[in-house]
Amino acid sequence: MYNSQLSDLFKAQLTQDEFDKLSRFIYKESGIKMPPVKKIMLQSRLHKRLRELSMSTFKEYIDYVFSKEGLNNEIIHMLDVVSTNKTDFFREPVHFDFLSDYVLPENMAMRQGYCNLKIWSAGCSTGEEPYTIAIVLSDFAEKNPRFDFTIVGTDISTQVLQKAIDGIYKEDRVSIIPMQIKRKYFLRSKDRTNPTVKVAPILRAKVKFGRLNFMDPYYDITDSFDVIFCRNVLIYFDRETQEKVINKLCTKLRSGGYFFLGHSESIMNMEVPLKQIKPTIFQRE
Repeated sequence: MYNSQLSDLFKAQLTQDEFDKLSRFIYKESGIKMPPVKKIMLQSRLHKRLRELSMSTFKEYIDYVFSKEGLNNEIIHMLDVVSTNKTDFFREPVHFDFLSDYVLPENMAMRQGYCNLKIWSAGCSTGEEPYTIAIVLSDFAEKNPRFDFTIVGTDISTQVLQKAIDGIYKEDRVSIIPMQIKRKYFLRSKDRTNPTVKVAPILRAKVKFGRLNFMDPYYDITDSFDVIFCRNVLIYFDRETQEKVINKLCTKLRSGGYFFLGHSESIMNMEVPLKQIKPTIFQRE
């Protein structure tokens, strides 16, 4: 019976009308663009939801998504499988060098005495970015006893947020990290058949995770941040949505605070309260 259902599932094809309806809905709910070339990708990713809901056609699935129950329960699951979550430890290292060499000393000098730096990793995926930030800031704090910090990581996907909270990664995911840092901030699993590492409690205690949708009319975060990382997320949005998101993020960034974008992103010709310091590094006006 199960094999028969599975066979029927993989015969399920997404029609153009069904794709158009879903792509408009996904854009409205998350800002993620679904151009026609992504039809096969969307079909493939949603097969998982059809299987879990014991559905054999996309018509069944779409009817459910737009039902009262589906609108309440399915949107988060659909966005989980649709959103792309590609990240690495110390990705785009020039940003972490700038953080260590300029941002941290500047803030210590500016706040003579005690400095508690607040950083937001917006679109944190599975946690590699906020944990990398925590490593850089922890090393700085060791040499500067009157320095402390808090990090907030947010993402639209509950699945990747759970992975970030767990802080467990395949061992090859940390291969780029120098051995002395790995020994200091990661715990190696004893199971050598499935080699993994876990982020040490000292780092995990400094990062708080929560779900946030960039399409929300306002961001329910009370903190004002000194630094915001929003890297390689806006590339999935159109230009108008990018500008709106950046402006909403900037309402949570203090004047003089720093804003980091991904290497393929820019604010060119946008009406946003940021001035460029270096490529992909900006400061709040």
